[in-house]
Amino acid sequence: MLVHKDEAKARIIEIARGIFSHFGFKKTTMEEIAFATRKGKSSIYYYFNSKEDIFKAVVEKEADELREHLQNSMSMVLDPIEKLKVYIIVRMNQLKERTNFYSALKSDYLSHLEFIEKIRKNYDQEEVRIVENILREGVENNEFNVDDPHLSSIAIVTAMKGLEIPLLLDDEKKNMNHRIEKMLDFLFYGIVRR
Repeated sequence: MLVHKDEAKARIIEIARGIFSHFGFKKTTMEEIAFATRKGKSSIYYYFNSKEDIFKAVVEKEADELREHLQNSMSMVLDPIEKLKVYIIVRMNQLKERTNFYSALKSDYLSHLEFIEKIRKNYDQEEVRIVENILREGVENNEFNVDDPHLSSIAIVTAMKGLEIPLLLDDEKKNMNHRIEKMLDFLFYGIVRR
């Protein structure tokens, strides 16, 4: 029975994910989710208390997928310079595919949902921690000249967030990767001639 319930929940989450991606949280209704899953609305309430609970499950699933994809991508790279490049490129590409998670991070409308602020805070802290670890590794390998890895990681994460909208609106993946490469060149080599 438990396996069947878990499978049913996973199916609802996956179907709701597409609906939320297409219509957004505000315009999606429980009726639409029930119809798309071929269940009665009361059946949906058996698995989830509200539309907010379903959205939370969708956002958490996308966050887990993003985290796993980033970890797998970075585990294949040993060099800290390349690891930072991989992190930023994969992060931007994967955020574009995880529209519900990105919406949870950025939408002012969703701020009233209690779990959203927690997700945002955890994600911000996790990003800073990941970048800081890469910077520390680069300092230890004498590849980065960084006095304060924590402060530098905050600056890098802030720069990535500033580039999200222009990069994510661009439909050409090649163009997005080129822009990211230019940002990384600036980050690594600056604008000062030596």
